[in-house]
Amino acid sequence: MLIQIGALAERTRCKIETIRFYEKIGVLPAPARTGGGTRVYSPAHVSRLTFIRRTRELGFTLDEVRALLRLADEHDRPCGEVKSLATAHLADIKAKIKDLRAMQMALADLTAKCETGDGMDCPLIEALSHP
Repeated sequence: MLIQIGALAERTRCKIETIRFYEKIGVLPAPARTGGGTRVYSPAHVSRLTFIRRTRELGFTLDEVRALLRLADEHDRPCGEVKSLATAHLADIKAKIKDLRAMQMALADLTAKCETGDGMDCPLIEALSHP
């Protein structure tokens, strides 16, 4: 059963602009067109776009998504390669979390130095102004 772009957007929870972008960059194959030129999408498009959306929700970059799609398209999927990509991505996420926690602690320390806000000097502004 073929569907139009609005129905594809609804089924996959992707915006129409995002669908067109994915088509433009080649991660989503171009759909067939009706005689009137309307794009029509197949169940394979729904499945692929769902896969893309889920990988993006997990923070994979577009290059990583391309690599995962290439592996998913292989009939004899090398699960080890998929795991390797996912493990590297997980390490990146852990590093970002560590950096965010450090930023959280630094900002918490700076805001703790602020008093009620009634004074003319602000320790937070001072700390941010000096190297």
